[in-house]
Amino acid sequence: MNFAELLHQTPVFMQVAEAAHELNVPGYMVGGYVRDLVLRRHHKPDVDFVCVGSGIRWAERVAERLEALYGQPVSLAVYKNFGTAMVQAPDMTLEFVGARKESYRADSRKPIVEDGTLQDDQLRRDFTINAMAISLNKADFGTLIDPFDGQGDLRRKLIKTPLDPDITFSDDPLRMMRAIRFATQLNFDIAPETFEAIIRNRERMSILSMERITDELNKIILSNVPSYGFKLLFISELLHQFFPEMVALHGVETINGHSHKDNFYHTLKVLDNLCAYSDDLWLRWAAILHDIAKPATKRYYPKQGWTFHGHEEKGARMVPHIFRRLKLPMNEKMKFVQKLVRLHLRPIALVKETVTDSAIRRLLFEAGDDIDCLMKLCRADITSKDGAKVKKYLQNFDRVEQKIAEVEARDKIRNFQPVITGEIIMETFNITPGKAVGDIKIQVREAILDGKIRNEFEEAYPFMLEIGKKLGYEPVKIITQA
Repeated sequence: MNFAELLHQTPVFMQVAEAAHELNVPGYMVGGYVRDLVLRRHHKPDVDFVCVGSGIRWAERVAERLEALYGQPVSLAVYKNFGTAMVQAPDMTLEFVGARKESYRADSRKPIVEDGTLQDDQLRRDFTINAMAISLNKADFGTLIDPFDGQGDLRRKLIKTPLDPDITFSDDPLRMMRAIRFATQLNFDIAPETFEAIIRNRERMSILSMERITDELNKIILSNVPSYGFKLLFISELLHQFFPEMVALHGVETINGHSHKDNFYHTLKVLDNLCAYSDDLWLRWAAILHDIAKPATKRYYPKQGWTFHGHEEKGARMVPHIFRRLKLPMNEKMKFVQKLVRLHLRPIALVKETVTDSAIRRLLFEAGDDIDCLMKLCRADITSKDGAKVKKYLQNFDRVEQKIAEVEARDKIRNFQPVITGEIIMETFNITPGKAVGDIKIQVREAILDGKIRNEFEEAYPFMLEIGKKLGYEPVKIITQA
């Protein structure tokens, strides 16, 4: 690849190079952007630059040149404590730092940083494929500087460290998660000596913040085949350090010749299946957690075999605890995952029986706007090795989805609100807020969901009067619909 030609074709890169020349500092493009250029892979518009000198001064000069080029202000953020700066160019984020060498204390992944050379900076990089640099200097403009044969490892599809992997991972244990993340995203292998070092250093994960671990985990989950990353996390026992509930899914128990499936590998299959339907992170988390309570609810009965009764409800109760520990958002994202875990058996139950309007209405009422996501999860949950059985179940799901569309078009149940409110009940019977009001509301709602009455005032109000009388309440005021 002609990197010099590529740099000349990108005005922003030429401004960066000219700024380095003006300051008389050797400058280089480094890191993941260079790796993706070599791979001819689609790359994010985030570019790292390193110079032998002040990265902050370089960034300031680049910002000045880009403002002159585009005729408008350019965002510049300076982080003096770290010796770094970031420039936001149109459609591109540029990060600048001076070349550094690093040393580490045993109890922290935060390095002691000193000024260094380009070679020092490349030595501190995590993997050979991320340690390549492209010169921006006039003497060797566009030259690829690759001291650790990163190009060769890209051809071999191999993740390995520039230095002794034990030192690399002990210094910064997050690099172990990054190794597995890159292997998953790029569909690469991890070099044997590098993977063995991950196993040896797995307990160093204890010095990492959960936020950093989860950030890498989410990137694995968002990859094309996330099961590959989870298998590496499991085999290396990194997963054991922060996600014991998922580890507990692994294994098969046999009693009297009866075995249950391995729920760890089933979960990974569901996750991979779902990737064909959606790239939504939180829907993928629902796939990861849909059977998370099976170990806790597993029972063996001689006549029935293995059961996991109530695992959907217990699993839903586990979701907030897992989200809180993994520092995932405790907001509507968590509630979405919790809802799907709780409901994931409902559509599957419907395909096994005659689908009634009442069952559909109840499912629509409980799932609301998340019904489509729920159906995607349930389709992904069909993992039988029997192709004919899978085909049959998927066809049944087609029938359920058609029925859902018909019921929703007719009854508008999704996120519906009963026409009979608590205020109407209290005014009619002259009662104060309390259990009686709730009981009447529930019975009206259930009658609507069962199809006994329509969610219209002229049918629901007389029904409410009958319920109130049965509970011992006489109407003191008859309300007519406004």
